[in-house]
Amino acid sequence: MQIELINTGSELLLGRVLNTHQQWIGKKLADAGYILSSQVTVPDTAESICDAVQKALGRADLVITTGGLGPTSDDITREKISAQFNKPLQKNEAIVEHITSFFAQRKRPMPESVLVQALVPEGALVFQNKYGTAPGLAMSIPSERSNIGNSQPWLVMLPGPPRELRPMVETYLLPFIQQQFPLKEEFHCRTLRSTGIGESMVEDLLLENLRPLMEQGLDLGFCARTGQVDIRLCGYGPEILQKIAKAESLIRSEIGKYIYGTDDDSIEKSVVDRLIAKAQTIAVAESCTGGFLGHHITSIPGASKVFLGGFLTYSNKLKEKVLGVESGTLGKYGAVSKEVSIEMAEGARLKSEADHALSITGIAGPEGGTEDKPVGTVWLGLSSIGRKPIAIRKFHPYDRGTFKQATVNQALELIRRRLFQDK
Repeated sequence: MQIELINTGSELLLGRVLNTHQQWIGKKLADAGYILSSQVTVPDTAESICDAVQKALGRADLVITTGGLGPTSDDITREKISAQFNKPLQKNEAIVEHITSFFAQRKRPMPESVLVQALVPEGALVFQNKYGTAPGLAMSIPSERSNIGNSQPWLVMLPGPPRELRPMVETYLLPFIQQQFPLKEEFHCRTLRSTGIGESMVEDLLLENLRPLMEQGLDLGFCARTGQVDIRLCGYGPEILQKIAKAESLIRSEIGKYIYGTDDDSIEKSVVDRLIAKAQTIAVAESCTGGFLGHHITSIPGASKVFLGGFLTYSNKLKEKVLGVESGTLGKYGAVSKEVSIEMAEGARLKSEADHALSITGIAGPEGGTEDKPVGTVWLGLSSIGRKPIAIRKFHPYDRGTFKQATVNQALELIRRRLFQDK
């Protein structure tokens, strides 16, 4: 089956808006057993949109477009596609009612121009939009070719804003695809998520042991992210679950200590869930990450049960005043040091009365480094009740954003390993 994705929006090509649709939609489709064949981004011009759709429908069984369904002058996808395939626009009263209600519930005046979103190409299926006003639309397009039987290809148009598109994909698009294009064989996928080990090392340790299963139909893939590696196990057919289970067992026996979760788990979720299970609490003290560690922890539902708070002590003065770091320690070792990271962690734990406290102090750059402490140097501290505090040094000579992400991942891994030591 051929599936093509067309993202419309001049702002995407100008780099003003990050295009997250391909990654998110591609993952959702792949998890259900449907793989994107190609993806293209085009500007908000009639010629570009119509040309991209026409070419895609000449190859694919399903074409998905995003964007261009709103009420403004550059939202032309609906109008141009309607004209291109001779499907006149017709007012849909249910959509009119939804748009009217949407503005009434928010006590906002409704511009008359927004009702253009209620115009639907003749014969199109409507996907309701619970989080906005532009509906999704699905149209069967006459074609001389199709890769699946004699069925005609489908064109699905989705709104651009992620907060509207994502629920629509899960609620309407995936069930629609599964109904129109049922898989010949059952599909299963399992992802093991690891940290603290590089992608090349993961492959070196695993590939030979997993090769026999791959020859029997197991699809093995590796995806490296900042400080982390995902190991994907997928396949089709009634026996694939057994092969995936055997592969997972082999992987865990080899690198189990690096695996923190599966599928959509995050390392912060692993930490929060474990703290909840142990009825323990945590606090953080951050310098160079500027609250990024606390942000990751509090992004997990249920974090309020275990996260007591954080101390954002960027300056040495606040490290002393708020966390009780000794001025002598700062003077002798400097803010980016094992000794200061330990005093920060100890101070955060004692001030908050938490069971555990993490600290981060480092040099994010691009300036401020020295020969002994180059840009990218960071110390992570951990203090726990009844345990000797520890600190580890890491080196991340990256841009500031990547530096912060890698540092937070490693801080979370530090506490995760401690939490899982005591089973």
